Amino acid sequence: MPSQAPLLLRHHRPFIAFWLARVFTASGFQMLTVAIGWNLYQLTGNVLDLGLVGLVEFAPRVLFMLHTGHVADRYDRRKVAAICQSLQALIALSLAIGSATDHVTREMIFILAFLLGAARSFEMPTTQALLPSIVPSALFPRAVAAAQSAQQSATIVAPALGGLLYAFGSVWVYGPTVILYLIACALMLNLPARQTPLNKGKATLDSLLAGIRFIRSRPDILGAISLDLFAVLLGGATALLPVFAKDILLTGPWGLGLLRSAPAVGALLMSLFLARFAIERNVGRVMFTAVGVFGVATIAFGLSTSFWFSLAVLVVLGAADMISMVIRASFVQLETPDEMRGRVSAVNGLFIGASNQLGEFESGLTAHWFGTVPAVVMGGIGTLMVTGAWIKLFPTLANRDRMHVPVEEVRV
Repeated sequence: MPSQAPLLLRHHRPFIAFWLARVFTASGFQMLTVAIGWNLYQLTGNVLDLGLVGLVEFAPRVLFMLHTGHVADRYDRRKVAAICQSLQALIALSLAIGSATDHVTREMIFILAFLLGAARSFEMPTTQALLPSIVPSALFPRAVAAAQSAQQSATIVAPALGGLLYAFGSVWVYGPTVILYLIACALMLNLPARQTPLNKGKATLDSLLAGIRFIRSRPDILGAISLDLFAVLLGGATALLPVFAKDILLTGPWGLGLLRSAPAVGALLMSLFLARFAIERNVGRVMFTAVGVFGVATIAFGLSTSFWFSLAVLVVLGAADMISMVIRASFVQLETPDEMRGRVSAVNGLFIGASNQLGEFESGLTAHWFGTVPAVVMGGIGTLMVTGAWIKLFPTLANRDRMHVPVEEVRV
């Protein structure tokens, strides 16, 4: 029964191990990102280098998109995830040794950032495809929400911890990061083995493109993934937060830090709520409503001149985005056969990464052309327009009642 589901999830040992692994690997990445940024800026003093690091980390997601999904479907997902986490541990160890011996260079950081992006590009679809195989389908939406709470908790806590440790030296960040990744690796390897047969097919172009063809053949999945792409692409305003903090809300670095944390706080609170009270009916209507709230919150933030109101609006924005994300992730995974989940997750991951990266570029470009406030307001309006258009283009998705309809019910 629904009232028993949260209790079952808390006592589901494989999921607890998966959840802890997510906490450790997400915390390790957040701490590593903070340390790399500070380390690089201390070396070069060039702001452009900070942007280039993000671009270098994103590049492998595009370069290896077709291969990452195939690897997740062909090989043991536990081992693939563990290898990726081990590689990230080696990257942190290399930086720790380089810092201890004073041999960290700009070129070294860029090479390791590329390797970090490559490891994460394989890890992301693998762990997404792994989750449905370790929890019952009835608990899956709650499991997605709970797994996201791990991600959001790390996003809030780990950067601050990394910054605090960096005050004692970069080695004090890189060293603990190695341990976090190794613990996550051990937890992954202790998960139960995959029950469905592995895909033994060769990595042909036809096989690599199968994920894209599958998404195109399922209008609801295509609609959900593309809705997130365009909504975040237009509505994302995080790249402009420094401008709002300094010139519009008239606050300092502390205010910028709170503004950056606010969406994660909203997302964390909502993920905890959804882990306890899963959305089981009218999922299409709820998802589109959440995206609409995301657009309205973006507009409200753009027009606000009050720091505390802006903070509250960003919390709402993060919560609305979490509702949309949990519904989309749950229903896409449940509607995808296990042997295809890796390739579909790889395409979905590229869409998510592209929406975030290109969204920052779009925000900066429109702010340069029209001004900061008009850029954010126009982005929010664009999100609302996309929401309305997608309701018309994908009516079955908008009217979808459940995450997944079991085969037995379809036969009846």
